[in-house]
Amino acid sequence: MLLSIKDLNVSYGKIKAIKGISLEVNAGEVVTLVGANGAGKTTLLKTISGILSPASGEITYDGRKLSDIKPYQRVNEGICQAPEGRGIFPGMTVLENLEMGKFGRTHAKHEIEEDLEKIYVLFPRLKERVNQAGGTLSGGEQQMLAIGRALMSRPRLLLLDEPSMGLAPMFIAQIFEIIKEIKKQGVTILLVEQNAAKALAVADRAYVLETGTISMQGSGVELLKDPAIRKAYLGHGA
Repeated sequence: MLLSIKDLNVSYGKIKAIKGISLEVNAGEVVTLVGANGAGKTTLLKTISGILSPASGEITYDGRKLSDIKPYQRVNEGICQAPEGRGIFPGMTVLENLEMGKFGRTHAKHEIEEDLEKIYVLFPRLKERVNQAGGTLSGGEQQMLAIGRALMSRPRLLLLDEPSMGLAPMFIAQIFEIIKEIKKQGVTILLVEQNAAKALAVADRAYVLETGTISMQGSGVELLKDPAIRKAYLGHGA
């Protein structure tokens, strides 16, 4: 097991955003979190990456308590997040944005260059726009850049927060194909996504969050077929 969360509670002041949840992510899996806005999905990812601190509970990563790993060290330990809203540097070029993903790495120059080439194979559009400012890219291209930057850190656990948000259908389809390819390369993925149909279709397992608690869990296929999920998140009944 790569990631284990037990009885986790996270609060914003007096507001409890995460209420005693427990979940697991095994190495090599795509695990999806689905739920409405405000369910606690992004809060959970921010807690794993160290942006937020839990009030109580335990997160274990590769057998170590995350509380023993400082937030700035978690990227070097293999945890990297492509945040909601992409968070690219608009005034920097595509290449400069990607190079930010290698910050803190101690690999040889040729290894970093090899990783860049892998990103360009995964995202040919980025290679075409390598000297273009990030802020001039389309929304879909910026999302590709955000994921590419995260991959430059060589993550073992990739946290993806709403990768399809605001994208045209063509780019949404591409992003989910890319998620499948990243999994094939051996990267474990914890995916937060409101497009439940697409997210559950690529998921090995999934959890449904409602107001800070887990209401359902199962394989992606099982939840995709569940009448309650279809009615609540897919826009139609059984």
